[in-house]
Amino acid sequence: MKERLRGRPEDAGSVAGVSPGSGVPVARPGRTLDGPSGERGTRASAEGAVRPTIKAVAAAAGVSTAAVSQAVNGTGRISEATRRRVLDAAAELGWSPSASATALRRARTRTIALVVRRPTDVLGADPHFSELITGLEGELAPRGYGLLLHLVADMTQESALYERLVAEGRIDGAVLTDARADDPRPQLLRDLGLPAVLLGAPDPASAVPGVGLGQQGAGVREAVAHLLELGHRRLAYVAGPADLMHTRLRLAAFEEALAEAGLRPVAVRHTDFTEEAAVAVTEELLALPDRPTALVFPNDSMAVCGIGTAQRGGLRVPGEVSVVGYDNLPLGRWLHPRLTTVDQQVQRVGAAAARTLLVRCGENVPPPVLDGRPRLVVRESTGPVPSAP
Repeated sequence: MKERLRGRPEDAGSVAGVSPGSGVPVARPGRTLDGPSGERGTRASAEGAVRPTIKAVAAAAGVSTAAVSQAVNGTGRISEATRRRVLDAAAELGWSPSASATALRRARTRTIALVVRRPTDVLGADPHFSELITGLEGELAPRGYGLLLHLVADMTQESALYERLVAEGRIDGAVLTDARADDPRPQLLRDLGLPAVLLGAPDPASAVPGVGLGQQGAGVREAVAHLLELGHRRLAYVAGPADLMHTRLRLAAFEEALAEAGLRPVAVRHTDFTEEAAVAVTEELLALPDRPTALVFPNDSMAVCGIGTAQRGGLRVPGEVSVVGYDNLPLGRWLHPRLTTVDQQVQRVGAAAARTLLVRCGENVPPPVLDGRPRLVVRESTGPVPSAP
């Protein structure tokens, strides 16, 4: 069976960025100066003297290390009173950035950070991020930029990591993933003076542009329309974490598309994207008295698990249950049956994000042109609704 693409491409653009300022406190005579990257409040010098660090200054001033960096460099939007308090604390402790650390901050590192809030096992099992990295690297590497990948457990760790990387002068920019409705990262990176790009809808209150993934609902709507055309009326939706912006957009589109047809979901289940969650939720949904005839998953990896779970339970796909994935990753073409999925052009989104960020970093590169609208790729994992026994 040939694949069928539904939907029309649309274009997305980019936004220019900002650069940091300057200004440092003066150290007291007799002190050996230390850089901003210390892990403890003080650090011993070669002569045995205790040297203050940026964390000691932050503690003394009652602010974060990011605020210290902003006060010292004249960046961000901290108040003059806070800036003065930080500089006074730095002078009292005898701290200022070392010449080498200052040079590092002002030098171009040609390194871009990609921080992902995923456990290693989840990241390893989800080809989405390998596709994204391929797109990013395809634009960064030819221009002499490297990608620094970090895995963190939560938003707090991610924010702290940006503060440290900026204080250490290790990155020129950052690619933000998994946008949230109340996302604190765009404002943080703006305050830090770090160019960034957000995968998803842009935050109107920040200087961080969004690239791709901004029409999440369109792909889900096409999937629902396709299933309705096949006669399905009992649909269930497997979603990601409820605090993620793309989860909210896709779920809203799913419910709205069904409501327009006079229907409601049989069930909606939020998961953490793990394979174990995919298996467990599929078993639960297929055991419901009013069993759904179609399942829509938030990514292809979970959809693959859903197909396997249904087949192990004795159900034919798509003869007795249809399955739709999301991402159009290569693995979906090699299944039996091949996976019907929403193509959000992950590699092209990565490439567009890289170009947008390079422009914000001052590079002369062509602006990105991206087909922003996800499209449904129809294969063999969806079929007509099963006849009543």
